[in-house]
Amino acid sequence: MAVDKIRVLIVDDIAETRENVRKLLQFESDVDVTGTARSGKEGIQLAQELDPDVVLMDINMPDIDGISATEVIREKSPHIQVVILSVQGDPNYMRRAMLAGARDFLTKPPMGDELISAIRRAGEMAHTERAKGSQQRLGAASSVGAPISMSNLAPISKGKIITVYSPKGGTGCTTIAVNLAIALNNEDTRTALVDANLQFGDVAVFVNEQGKNTILELAPRVDELEVEVVEEILVKHEASGIRILAAPQRPEMAEKVSADQFTKVLQFLQRMYAYVVVDTSPILTDVILSTIDISDVIVLVTTQEIPAIKNARLFLDLSQTMGIDKQRIVFAMNRYDKRIAITPERVSENLKHEVTVTLPLDEKVVITAVNRGIPFMLDNKSQPIGRGIFSLAEAVRARLATIETESEAPAARR
Repeated sequence: MAVDKIRVLIVDDIAETRENVRKLLQFESDVDVTGTARSGKEGIQLAQELDPDVVLMDINMPDIDGISATEVIREKSPHIQVVILSVQGDPNYMRRAMLAGARDFLTKPPMGDELISAIRRAGEMAHTERAKGSQQRLGAASSVGAPISMSNLAPISKGKIITVYSPKGGTGCTTIAVNLAIALNNEDTRTALVDANLQFGDVAVFVNEQGKNTILELAPRVDELEVEVVEEILVKHEASGIRILAAPQRPEMAEKVSADQFTKVLQFLQRMYAYVVVDTSPILTDVILSTIDISDVIVLVTTQEIPAIKNARLFLDLSQTMGIDKQRIVFAMNRYDKRIAITPERVSENLKHEVTVTLPLDEKVVITAVNRGIPFMLDNKSQPIGRGIFSLAEAVRARLATIETESEAPAARR
């Protein structure tokens, strides 16, 4: 149906590039080029008039550069997703583009497949954001005339808890959790990252923010939390904009936080943030079991190693016993190496649960990022591993949307 088409606006000062991109996209049945613009200024104007889903934006233009134009478009229409195209793959450009609100960054000339999959990812995101915007407007309209209180000021829908878990140590959960939180975070969907590995949590180290406030500051006062106090205690990661709730600095301090206190903190954060991403440890402590229990989506991580796959199978069996809907589990294979015969398809078939996302093996980028304390989604997001994290973020968003739609259907029938 035409309604589902991804409407694209091309902004580039070179006529030949505009024409080449248009020709490439005309063969895609789900993509519709609604217009082209020759400058940043014209791009901003057409984005307002045509209201596309995706803007393909050249970075170097004579009047207003692509990054400034992106900022203006996103400010006026947060649901429009921008894919930046640049001749230079400069990390500094990428970082500035992402801070301006761009959804993706491609080097010119992009490969056809690469461009089309970037447009599809961005289009899916735009459709989700539009739907969310309509729901919020409806919610706001229905509450006109209601008395103002803290609950009226809270977001119309509760934020979503996304738990990243692996029953096998060393599969890369913390790397995934940190970078996933950064990929999900933007002006419209603010994201908090919480460390549930209370004994040996590393989230703070991964973003070079150790030695600051931790969960210990919130746990004793869970029944009297206030937004201002929580905001004050969460560590603000300036480079990405995410907020972090770190684990205690010493292992013995973990005992000071009960499972009940931890889940109450998570539920409070749901009122403040669109997404609450939780990193975990392999051992199913009471805290982690309670977190899994209240999670909207669980990202289950495995690798191509037999022990990791065996443990993933055990967790999937356990999740059935715990009554966790299969739909809530997004199965991801980390460090995927094509040279190894254990493919995602074989694992999916064997475990009777589809591997939704594969994250490629890229030790150089990942280890360097960890050692520098700068997540790769900030300065290496155009690498294959960065694209993998974007795919995971989109898979999580899509799964949340599906779960929400399905839970609304019975209610509507009733």
